[in-house]
Amino acid sequence: MLQKGIAAMPLLGVCIALLGLDSPAFAEGEDAPAAVAVAAETAVAPAVVYDPDSPMSNANGAFPVNILWTIIAAVLVFFMQAGFAMVEAGFTRAKNAGNIMMKNLMDFSMGSLTFWAVGFGIMFGVSGGLFGKSWFFVTAEKGDMWPYAFLLFQTVFAATAATIVSGAMAERTKFFSYLLYSIGITAIIYPVFGSWAWNALWGDYNGGSSGWLESNGFLDFAGSSVVHSVGGWAALAGAIMLGPRRGKYGKNGKAKAIPGHSLTLATLGVFILWMGWFGFNAGSTTSVTGEGGKQMAWIAVNTNLAAAAGVVGALISIWITTGKPDVGMSLNGALAGLVGITAPCANVSAAGSVAIGLIAGVIVVFSVRFFDKIKVDDPVGAISVHGVCGAWGTIAVALFDITGGASLGAQLLGVGVCFAWTFSTAMALFAVIKYTVGLRVDEEVEIAGLDLHEHGAEAYSDFAARIH
Repeated sequence: MLQKGIAAMPLLGVCIALLGLDSPAFAEGEDAPAAVAVAAETAVAPAVVYDPDSPMSNANGAFPVNILWTIIAAVLVFFMQAGFAMVEAGFTRAKNAGNIMMKNLMDFSMGSLTFWAVGFGIMFGVSGGLFGKSWFFVTAEKGDMWPYAFLLFQTVFAATAATIVSGAMAERTKFFSYLLYSIGITAIIYPVFGSWAWNALWGDYNGGSSGWLESNGFLDFAGSSVVHSVGGWAALAGAIMLGPRRGKYGKNGKAKAIPGHSLTLATLGVFILWMGWFGFNAGSTTSVTGEGGKQMAWIAVNTNLAAAAGVVGALISIWITTGKPDVGMSLNGALAGLVGITAPCANVSAAGSVAIGLIAGVIVVFSVRFFDKIKVDDPVGAISVHGVCGAWGTIAVALFDITGGASLGAQLLGVGVCFAWTFSTAMALFAVIKYTVGLRVDEEVEIAGLDLHEHGAEAYSDFAARIH
């Protein structure tokens, strides 16, 4: 049946041959259509044939379908940049919306170049010490495109870590200074911790080396700590260094609400992020063959359940404490659940995912209120969503593990190291920027809005000034 179908459609047969997929009808090389035979002779064979069940990530490169899946997942995660831009713009004032767009644009642009040149090598190069020392300015050899697929997937993760900080530093940061930060986190801060936790993902390409945290049993499947807590703790450092927005705290020290200009944009952003997270978590299998294929649906369902439970947890918490089912906090509940499940998505049950997301939704409400109380001004709740709930998700790997392979001690060590490394280095980076080129805009610029003064144009022409 298959043989007749391919014989009737030579083009499909050529595609199958080029993809390297075996067909039982052609296993003996008998009666293959001429077009397929020619394609098979001229196709470039992979340098090495790998076992599809191998845990080494470079095995995935031997199967084009895995490269395709990894690139599709990378595109989904890339689209999360649009989600972050919408959430951050919606939760802040109209007079700064254009500045938010530019920071998200530049996080990805600067991050892509910096991570390709330096960050990837530090994170995934051969590690004989504190970080990698090879694979700078990544290139792939002809016939082996897996390094490029893996680079693209890891680049969108690095950009995510960087852009998390944008929201916490919104409405008062100099644009040029933010660009310097974006380079610093994607070149050094994120890759170094990533090397400690994920170096072994690169498998034989880096000589089989592994980071010291993963060698001690630390597990973070898709990045609750590696990506989200790194971004969240860097956001905490930035918010502290900047100080609160003008008018955020009254003379009595109590926080005042500074409403964002569009819950519509914020809601759109959350749905975009929710969708992109299927690429973030399920895409971290980097394969649909072998074990990766067996895990994908499990991970996707766990991701969705945790996000939904996060909404419910935040909704109940804010409704009970304020008497209102707050929209913004419920949106952050979805993100909290997603961040919480990112590390344990591959080693917990569906019921465990619901519990993790529900608890994350409760945590984010009280965390946001805590940071307001200690006068750390975070306009979008990034510190709580990504830093705090990222830590929770990393610990949940051990608390809800159903595989028997997780250690609570190793998870607590990873959480502590992530905070210590990221917060201290980010504080140092922001301090250098603050006392050299300056970190915060002048008072009159902050009052008028960053769009016009920093970029020469308003996101909403002749409108922002009337509603800020």
